[in-house]
Amino acid sequence: MKTIGLIGGMSWESSIEYYRIINEEVRDRLGGLHSAESLMLSVDFAEIETLQMQGKWDESGEILARAAASLQAGGADCVVLCTNTMHKVGDAITQAISIPFIHIADPTADAIKAAGVGTIALLGTDFTMSQEFYKGRLVSQHGLNVMIPEDEDRATVHRIIYEELVVGEIKPESKKAYLQIIERMVAAGAQGVILGCTEIGLLVKAGDCAVPVFDTTLIHAQAAVDFALAD
Repeated sequence: MKTIGLIGGMSWESSIEYYRIINEEVRDRLGGLHSAESLMLSVDFAEIETLQMQGKWDESGEILARAAASLQAGGADCVVLCTNTMHKVGDAITQAISIPFIHIADPTADAIKAAGVGTIALLGTDFTMSQEFYKGRLVSQHGLNVMIPEDEDRATVHRIIYEELVVGEIKPESKKAYLQIIERMVAAGAQGVILGCTEIGLLVKAGDCAVPVFDTTLIHAQAAVDFALAD
């Protein structure tokens, strides 16, 4: 079994989910008392969030690159960044390490295509929905048609993430708002939805929607286990 290196803390609410899913997957695949060999370096999200809002992506990239290098030095065989948004600085991470960096968008795209979905709605932080580092990868490297919400809905999705989900607040009215946004996007042609923030899966579940739901936290964690258990 290879050792999974996790960069967590963005937020720790979803980092918990990564740890849980990875260990459950290893147990289910290997049986008995098996669990994952893993390392987690958790950063201070307050510092990262401040840099996000200030547009200081190079500085946040330096922080995460150092974290990745520390994981490699500690014995990790791969690096998993437990957040969608900070994949904006994925290049800084890959340049700092010589072990594989498992990009969250790639296994997500593979799952979408395997389900036969071509037009997909993307929910996440405004950075993830609006900028090209994430949706552009889905389009250019994987051939998907990516839809994002209208401006007002995009603001609602972003606000709920930063004001509620990252601090563990799960509100029924926020879930209703998300489901209404998804319904509008489905009516506009979306065949499925990406939960493109690692906290959204705390609020919206697969059974809540009439279309396929692709939870990036689950998919990314499973991809990490695929790597760890591969021959």
